[in-house]
Amino acid sequence: MAQSFGLIGLAVMGENLALNVERNGFPVAVYNRTASVTEAFMNTRAQGKNFVAAYSLPDFVQALERPRRIMIMVKAGGPVDAVIDQLKPLLDPGDMIIDGGNSLYEDTERRVKTLESTGLRFIGMGVSGGEEGALNGPSLMPGGTEAAYREIEPIVTKIAAQVDDGPCVTYIGPGGSGHYVKMVHNGIEYGDMQLIAEAYDLLRNAAGLSAAQLHEIFTEWNTTDELDSFLIEITADIFKKIDPETGTPLVDLVMDAAGQKGTGRWTVMSALELGVSIPTIIAAVNSRIISSIKPERVAASKQLTGPTGTYEGDIKAFVNMVRDALYCSKICSYAQGMALLAKASQDYNYNLDLGEMARIWKGGCIIRARFLNKIKHAYDENPALPNLLLAPEFKQTILDRQTASLKKIPVSATKAKPMPNSVSGC
Repeated sequence: MAQSFGLIGLAVMGENLALNVERNGFPVAVYNRTASVTEAFMNTRAQGKNFVAAYSLPDFVQALERPRRIMIMVKAGGPVDAVIDQLKPLLDPGDMIIDGGNSLYEDTERRVKTLESTGLRFIGMGVSGGEEGALNGPSLMPGGTEAAYREIEPIVTKIAAQVDDGPCVTYIGPGGSGHYVKMVHNGIEYGDMQLIAEAYDLLRNAAGLSAAQLHEIFTEWNTTDELDSFLIEITADIFKKIDPETGTPLVDLVMDAAGQKGTGRWTVMSALELGVSIPTIIAAVNSRIISSIKPERVAASKQLTGPTGTYEGDIKAFVNMVRDALYCSKICSYAQGMALLAKASQDYNYNLDLGEMARIWKGGCIIRARFLNKIKHAYDENPALPNLLLAPEFKQTILDRQTASLKKIPVSATKAKPMPNSVSGC
């Protein structure tokens, strides 16, 4: 019997997505360019499950029922085009290719036009949630023709994360819209992570709080409507980790250098092209770039020193100010991302439903957070909302908290004693 779904690329994300699809009742055929990778998967995680392994692309294609639905999970750029070029001669009209990697939306636009003109179908689908999400339920952002989406809807609605108001997947829009939305999602994620890092820096270095105290603070924050989120949760968890060799909190030993895969940079470039201001996201991308030049920062720190000293006021009040500043800044990061999506939707005719974008990010993805319910509600109430900051609840939050959090915190930050060679220092 032919398999319902095919997957090419058995790195961890590909493996986990394949297992997710099979677990939800769809028999899967798998192929990897390196045969030993396929063999290892079949002999371990795929044992006893409804998988068929193929060791050539023709055999892989023949193992699938028609119309074929093939997902490719390979590195963005040239490798995606190479796999598509190898598949095309083997496929029949109506067969579908789904690119689940972090492809540039412009590449996806080109692939949709090229393949659809030959009678094949193509979906560019953003997948968020990392390895765990891929296995247990990611947030999925599929773009292409609506007819193509309807063909895979029975599968993607089953494998996506499930929240109170449905699966974390929806038809995004035409062309490269799915990968565009995933790109902006990642830009918001960059901003969110940078804001958390700066909140940590203030509490650790200005207030002098220990890792144990920070664990308690972030754990408490994660119980609130404002800050309950995956990123706050894992931040709280890291403060508990102790290096077994030194007995030192692991967070104090982590190298202060971060890389990037391109989606944050693409978000900034698109915002500049469309004339949309996204200062929080731009600052986050810049901080990653600065962090990556570690030797240069170490050398410069011997000549250029930052301010010294610790916060001398009420620590509890300071912690509350940092919390409020973090929440207000988090709203700004999401507002900037939503503004960029709105402009792209208008210019590229994506017809995005911003409330629905917030809804499918409520589960599975890296930026999942309780306050996405508020964002969805804001756009449900006013789909033409010019900026998220003008939604009644968010506007009031900024008005109520800006004096304490966004004005006093920068003054307090000047008293912080930077960690040696920290990302925020030289």
